[in-house]
Amino acid sequence: MTAELIAQARAGDGDAFRLLTEPHRRELHVHCYRMLGSLQDAEDALQDTLLAAWQGIASFEGRSSVRTWLYRVATNRCLNVRRAASRRPQADWPIPGVDPIEPNHLTEITWLEPYPDALLDGWSEHARGPEAQYEANETISLAFITALQHLPARQRAVLVLRDVLGFHAEEVAETLGTTVDSVTSALKRARATVQDRLAVGGQEAAPTPRSTDEAALVARLTRAYESGDLDALIALLSDDIVIAMPPVPIEYHGLELAERFLADVVFQDGRSYRPVPTRANGQPAFGAYVRDPDGGPSHALGLLVFSLAGHRISEIIRFDTGLLAHFGLPRVLPA
Repeated sequence: MTAELIAQARAGDGDAFRLLTEPHRRELHVHCYRMLGSLQDAEDALQDTLLAAWQGIASFEGRSSVRTWLYRVATNRCLNVRRAASRRPQADWPIPGVDPIEPNHLTEITWLEPYPDALLDGWSEHARGPEAQYEANETISLAFITALQHLPARQRAVLVLRDVLGFHAEEVAETLGTTVDSVTSALKRARATVQDRLAVGGQEAAPTPRSTDEAALVARLTRAYESGDLDALIALLSDDIVIAMPPVPIEYHGLELAERFLADVVFQDGRSYRPVPTRANGQPAFGAYVRDPDGGPSHALGLLVFSLAGHRISEIIRFDTGLLAHFGLPRVLPA
């Protein structure tokens, strides 16, 4: 059947091409997201991949599977994005009329965006090879995606293809137009960088996603935002808490600075919120809407994604309101 579809696609049959590629569309989208760290960039790269594959199907010789060939096309499309496009300019402080307190860290990864869990429902990289080193849910976490973005583009491609997807070194070398020795060397450097980025001394493991332990922690978190209870929120934060707000490059590391930021900005003037729950990158999240004290509509502050460590929150990342639509969330909640 596959050989017949390939022959039909080569002859210009668009329906046959769609039947060949559609089973791989979702995992290719995740692959582009890992490579680029941005949901919007991933969507653009996937469309470019499918267009390039359609234009190149006549030259597909069948020496590899259709899946492997599509990953080759997608990987090189993503590398082209990284080489050719300058990143979006860094944003100004996103809250009008509020001056942020001085940060103690700056980040270069200002293009990071969350990935909706709704797009992961029923998703699996069904052909993960024996070379894969990570669990699938680990490789979609914000921590892992962020660590990948610190790698040079080709090192990132090598690590994703080898350790995440389990492709053989020979396949990766062919994809990148290089040698097996070069792949092996790049993989060694990439592993060291990612392990260093992910290493957090003494941090407890996160509760199992969607478990009762996770639900209990998220319920306490939600109540703190709903009631504007700063003390209750601070009690949930780890000592090494990180607050980040891409595309704004500033970050706040540590409990003392986080408390000042939450008091001066997030809960200023007795603010409270109407949280609408969702999930991103396998992690708890919610749309945060500032409650109107006069009972009017609630306007979105942004999408908050939480990283958990044991029974504490280890990271809060606030994403721009423009991403709410990807999660089926409005910018304004009616009164």
